[in-house]
Amino acid sequence: MGKKDERIDAYIAKAADFARPILVHLRELIHAVCPEVEEAWKWSFPHFIYKGDILCSMAGFKEHCAFGFWKAALLTDADNVLSVTDREGMGHLGKITSLKDLPKDTILKKYLKAAMKLNEDGVKLPVRAKAGDKEKKELAVPDYFRDELKKFDKAHKAFEAYSYAHKKEYLQWITEAKTEVTRNKRIAQTIVWLEEGKSRNWKYKDC
Repeated sequence: MGKKDERIDAYIAKAADFARPILVHLRELIHAVCPEVEEAWKWSFPHFIYKGDILCSMAGFKEHCAFGFWKAALLTDADNVLSVTDREGMGHLGKITSLKDLPKDTILKKYLKAAMKLNEDGVKLPVRAKAGDKEKKELAVPDYFRDELKKFDKAHKAFEAYSYAHKKEYLQWITEAKTEVTRNKRIAQTIVWLEEGKSRNWKYKDC
């Protein structure tokens, strides 16, 4: 059996006059197609959960409503209802200002069933790259530092074992040197600290 959430009742009741019929219709349609669906309150608007994963969501704003499939990127858009040109509505059906803006019920039911099948099969969305992942991959160790580091086994192993952030601190300090003399002094100091198991800013660790 499905499960309704009183917070969504309150959400719909407080929605704008134009929005209430849209939200009520979407909610009823979802429950009709997916009797086991469970309602949830996430990110301050209604979501619908099926088989432990988000199925879809809806929201009402001052001048429009929005509806979205959680795994829209994995759905086949045979009826071309997800390929809207107006993406400002937040969802996948564009800005919905009346029931007339919604696809036919038969079409929405078909898409809901397809989304349900994804959840039933345990299909997950591809993992998005985290902010900074690209930068981490591009962290380059200059050859002049790499060559010197290899001469000191303990320091070399310590550097390779350090986190990305600690490596970056050392590399920035070295590469920002304005003269070769300063750079070489910093490399020598880096090797000493690495052999002692110290990070670049170890002096301020307990400050």
